[in-house]
Amino acid sequence: MDPRSSAQDVHRCDLCETAIVHSYCDVCHVNLCKPCIGEHISDGYQKHAIVPFLERRSTLIYPKCGTHEHKKCKLQCKNCANSFICSSCTASEQHRGHIFVEVSHAYKTQKEIVKKDTEELENSISPKYEELARDLENQLANLDGGYEKLTTSMSKQGEQWHREIDIVINKMKTDINEIKVKHRDILHKHLGEIKEIQSLINQTLQAIRKIEESTEVSPTIEYSSKIGEIRKFPFKVKVTLPTFIPKPIDREKLWVFFGKVTPLLVSTATEEHVLSLNLYNTSVKELLDEPEIVGTVQTGYEELRNVTSLNEEQIWTSGENNHIKCFNIKVSLFQTIKTKSGKWPNDLAVDGEGNLLYSDRTEGTVNKVKNGQTEELIRLQGWGPCKLCATSSGDLLVTLCSNDESEYKVVRYSGSKEKQSIQFDDEGNPLYSRNKTIKYITGNRNNDICVADYGAGAVVVVNQGGKFRWRYTGHPSVTKNKKYIPWGITADSQSRILTADRNNHCIHILDQNGHFLRYIDNCDLEDPYGLCVDNNDNMFVCEFNKGIIKKIKYLN
Repeated sequence: MDPRSSAQDVHRCDLCETAIVHSYCDVCHVNLCKPCIGEHISDGYQKHAIVPFLERRSTLIYPKCGTHEHKKCKLQCKNCANSFICSSCTASEQHRGHIFVEVSHAYKTQKEIVKKDTEELENSISPKYEELARDLENQLANLDGGYEKLTTSMSKQGEQWHREIDIVINKMKTDINEIKVKHRDILHKHLGEIKEIQSLINQTLQAIRKIEESTEVSPTIEYSSKIGEIRKFPFKVKVTLPTFIPKPIDREKLWVFFGKVTPLLVSTATEEHVLSLNLYNTSVKELLDEPEIVGTVQTGYEELRNVTSLNEEQIWTSGENNHIKCFNIKVSLFQTIKTKSGKWPNDLAVDGEGNLLYSDRTEGTVNKVKNGQTEELIRLQGWGPCKLCATSSGDLLVTLCSNDESEYKVVRYSGSKEKQSIQFDDEGNPLYSRNKTIKYITGNRNNDICVADYGAGAVVVVNQGGKFRWRYTGHPSVTKNKKYIPWGITADSQSRILTADRNNHCIHILDQNGHFLRYIDNCDLEDPYGLCVDNNDNMFVCEFNKGIIKKIKYLN
């Protein structure tokens, strides 16, 4: 038996290769026995870090100071873009009066991020991409069988006809084959994209595993997480086979009545429910018999329009001036932001990272406020952004109005890139009223897109693919005798939709299929305008003329 190894896999010294290991050099990553320690550090003890073997990889390897040759950089200067400095640098004129922090703190924080990213990639993101790939591969595997059934059905219909129909049959078979090629191309394209992202995931995992195993400070500090990009799952592609629709035989109209092949229907659905971001409490919550006011905020606006919030610690508000104010439910104003253009914002939203977004129709922009700095996110030509909704998947829904105010549409953005435009139904008719009106928007948890169309006096709902689902035009009531005109709109964790009825001073609550559930009309609401529901199902309602926000509890 080789004396250097055994069933117990005893660690041996890397220098002599025979003695049992006693110590470890955290700098050189070498196993050492007691006699070999002296030989290893013979070129200078300061160049090494000898620790007991069981404490290996516990010594942080700090970068060398570029100014003081024999010093290690164990600090970072907050005033100099977190640059590495040594203790001697702190006394220099360059860093006089600056703020310093220990590198070890940042190192530990980044290590935790690396650990969490690894777990999320391995346990959640990578398996989901594998599932998406399998689904596309299954569609490809069943592709020929599905099309074979389609052509068989067509041939049976053709057998009942005479020779003059043969031309039609052959032409339509050609069309089918062309659609099949397109079908295959679509699936291959999306499968290729999934494979590319899977490759990126594997590369990312390899890179961060190296960082996990390493005690090098610089790579760890410089690590930039890509989880935010990879976490955004692509649409799940489901291409529906065309169908052959036979028609009664009529020689006068062979081309019309023989039948037709429907075009490819590519349906998409995000898988955001698979990767729980813990944005919502998903427990079942029932409506209270008597909703109640549990807090109020006096904003100081004369005409209060908009409110948005992820939690009651940050309630963003805006009215008809150029100041956006942030309150908490304790009625403390702790931040005010002035719009870049000096005009009042059309709407507000808060993204998943807690950054404020606001639309500026006069400038044709959507802006992001991050760390107190305002940056332009989207700039439009020919259209103006009106109302906003930040979705849990990271996308942004925006209602747009053409500059001549004759057309409205909904556009989905990923960052500053347009992903989807929704304007017409299947018959080519406009989904939204064309007159100059307000159109608040929200995204439901079932991925529906809900627009409160003031001009149409209706809530208009489409699915994630932009297909019309339903329209709500109010609920018959003896006490609510004024015309239903919706203003603000939002959705809660139970997929219920809430919309403000300013004329009748109440809130309508609907289920996800547009069925009326109840009113909230017992909270002394006056001119309810904008409203939102935060991640804990707290509802905040703007009272337009009073400038008050009411926090209402309506779920148990």
